[in-house]
Order: sequence, then structure tokens, then C-alpha cells
Amino acid sequence: MHRFAISPKRPLLFHVTLSENPPLRIPIPPTTSLHARWHPRCAPSSLSCRDGGGAGAAAAGGLRRSAPPGFATAGRGGCRLSDGKVRGMAARDVDVATLGNLCVDIVLNVPALPPPSKEERKAYMEELSASPPDKRYWEAGGNCNTAIAAARLGLNCTAIGHVGDEIYGKFLIDVLHDEGIRMVGMNEDVDLNNSSASYETLLCWVLVDPLQRHGFCSRADFKKEPAFSWLNELSAEVKLAITQSKILFCNGYGFDELSPDLITSALDYSAEVGTSIFFDPGPRGKILSKGTPEEQKALRKILQMSDVLLLTSDEAESLTGINDPILAGQELLKQGVRMKWVVIKMGARGSIIITGSSISCAPAFKVNVVDTVGCGDSFVAAIAYGFIHNIPLVNTLALANAVGAATAMGCGAGRNVAKLDQAIELMKASNLNEDDEFWKLVLGEKLDSCEISVLSEMVINGKSAQENRVPLRKVVSELLSELEPARLKSSVTF
Repeated sequence: MHRFAISPKRPLLFHVTLSENPPLRIPIPPTTSLHARWHPRCAPSSLSCRDGGGAGAAAAGGLRRSAPPGFATAGRGGCRLSDGKVRGMAARDVDVATLGNLCVDIVLNVPALPPPSKEERKAYMEELSASPPDKRYWEAGGNCNTAIAAARLGLNCTAIGHVGDEIYGKFLIDVLHDEGIRMVGMNEDVDLNNSSASYETLLCWVLVDPLQRHGFCSRADFKKEPAFSWLNELSAEVKLAITQSKILFCNGYGFDELSPDLITSALDYSAEVGTSIFFDPGPRGKILSKGTPEEQKALRKILQMSDVLLLTSDEAESLTGINDPILAGQELLKQGVRMKWVVIKMGARGSIIITGSSISCAPAFKVNVVDTVGCGDSFVAAIAYGFIHNIPLVNTLALANAVGAATAMGCGAGRNVAKLDQAIELMKASNLNEDDEFWKLVLGEKLDSCEISVLSEMVINGKSAQENRVPLRKVVSELLSELEPARLKSSVTF
């Protein structure tokens, strides 16, 4: 189910139609990890490949072309893995894999946001998509934001999803490749009609009016089924990518593209092979909770299966009916079969991690906010970093707050998300938005229920009977040491 909305935080998404759609070619950059805390098994190097030509190539609209160096064809005539070989090849050398929600954002200033009527909005979209906008307005969007932010923290990332082979798909693949992110295509051996928009890269129009209000539009607004409803099962290549990853991340916007059954099958497979599941329902969570029976069932299952759940305090309330963010998080923790962390994002206030035995809190950093698009996606990347490297929870929150805040200081997401040096400079500046009265109100009567840690600039006597005040200076020192390999790498890359 899709909804049209105008929001100061997240614009409307339009998706255009393009004519050509030859086989998808996917860049595979080197996957050497900077970190040695995980010890992957050796993987055999042989793959079984099909002939790249034949009927599939003809159906795609022409002769099969050879993949250029650094690329591999996915689906439609590319290398194939038998399902039985997947586990044998599964060296867990990827830190984070994202599932679906790959799109190109096109940011445009418009005199007025789209009209409310569905017919008028469709005409508005068709007018915008009549010709490709100048490339300077293009940016990688969706889960690309999380993958790019994670890669800039030194994590090894894979993006799992579908993009077309038109100009937008090639742009997206190039951006991911330049950031060192591998792409695994979710394609099936179907006869593709080149004139069909169903197989093309999702194009998301980010529209900004003179009052700086945002609107988001997409072709999904005009369809009842997901944009890529023709995807029905996980390929062996996708299963291998999941098996090789320590974390599989998905969010609520993935339901705009992929069917509930396909998303839950990916999560079932992740649980089966021991890949941790991160889920951020986002604004779609409330819609899914009142959506079709299939969507409601899928949402319940994801909430049960997730290892780490990330959501705003408003989203936590919408899913539980509890307006206290910590009590809501504890309720979600109890509902999860595998749940280890519930992470509550509280905007300019800061963030909280709730576990079965502890509550960790970190005030946000003070910054001049330019654009909040991509802040939550960047935040997720830093939480994944802390989870993988088993760093203290308060340290994880401090890093996540800094990465999200650094992204807010720029304009847009994609390649504009925070770079590591920007996050480090924020942490070094030690300018926290501390509000003791607010945290006393949030923590309330919970001080005696479990271990509580709070990040603070000024710490007197460290630990009290009620809570452990963790000095920001100590946290920053520890994080700088932890992040040094990634910082050295980024200083060469960027």
C-alpha cells in the first residue's frame, strides 16, 4: 500500500520509464576487509557458468554483449551458482549487505509541490519524466545511503537489489563501484519487454518548493503491487551474498519494491545461515501495520526475527501504543525471538540502545542542520559498525550520532553522506546537546530496573548509584583508536 505525503524530512518519489533494457552488468570491486575480528572460512573459487547467449539474449532485445572488466552479468545469462554450492563458498567477509530499496534521487526545485489528486499527480510525474534531467541533479538514494556511509566507516558492503541497464541504472552502479560497494542483482530468467517500466531503475523525484518543503513521488504511488512484483524467489547468487554477510539490512521502503513473501524469505534464509538481521521500519512501519494481510504478517515476522531494530520514538509508539520510548523499546525487545538491541532515534535529543539488561543513552551533537535526508540511513551504518566490532554501546551511539549529525550538515544524501573525518571532527569538538532534565524524564523510574549508562561531557565521580556517566573524552579516545584503519583508508580514497 502506498501513500502520498508531503514532509519536511522525506520528499515524494516519481519513477520514469525508459526504453532500453539489455542485460544488467554488475561491478565487483575488491572485497578485502580491514578488520580481522571475524575469521572467514576459505571459499572455493570455481563457479559454474551458463552460455551468455541464446533465447534469453534475444528476448532481451539483441545479442548478448561481453561484460567489461570489473563487471559480471547477473541473471539473464550470467554466472550461475547451484544452491548446493552456496554454503561451501560462504566466507563471511562482507560486513553489511542491504536488501532492495536502490534508487536514483533527482533533486529539483519546483514552483509548487505535486497536487493532491492522483490523476493530476500522475500527469505531473509524466511531465517531469518526459526527458532525463541534467545529471548534476542525480544522486544515489535509498539503501545506497546506508551502504555508502558504512563503506566510509571502513566496512565491506554489498548492495542486493534490482537496477535496470538504462542510464540511471548505469549511474547507480558507477556510484556504488566508486565507493567500493559490490552490487548483486536480484534478477530472474524472464523474458523482459524493453518497453516495460517494471524492469527499470527506480527514479525518485525529490521536489523542493520555494518554502523549502519537500515532496517525494514514485511510480509505486500508482500501483497496488510492489514495483518489482515479478521477482518471486531468491537466486543462488543472492543467497550467497546473504551467507557471506555478517549483517543483512532492510527497511520499510523495501516493501515498495519487493513482495512481502520475498522479503521474509530473505530474512528466513539469513536466520538459517546465521546472518544478523537489522530492520528499520521507518514511516512505512505504520502503513504496513494497517496494510494487506500479507504486509501485516510480514511486519510481525520481521519484528520477531530481527537482531537489531532501529526506529524513531514516534515509530516505536505507533507499533506498540506506548508513548514512553524506553518502555516501547522494551516491549519490542520482548516480542523479538532473536532481538538483541532496540535502537531508538530521538533526533536532536540523541539516541538510546535498549538490551535485555541495560539502557544506554547518548545526547546528540550540536550542529547547524542543512538537510535531514539521509541522516537516519547514515546512523544505521554506524550502529552496524558498533555491532560488528563489539564496541561499548555508549561508544556505538556516540559514533552513530556523529555520523548522522555530519550528514545533516550537508545537502542531500548518496555521495553527500558523512565522511569519516567529518564525524571525527564533530566528536573531537565535544559539543553535546546535553539536557539533564530531559534524560531524567526519559529514564524516570527505570533507574533501579537495569544498568544505565549516559554519555556526558562533564562527569563528576563517574558512576553514581543510579547510572554510569561515561565521559565523552574517554569515548572519543577509544573510537579514534578503533577507527584509525578506516581513517587512513579514507584519507587515500577521498
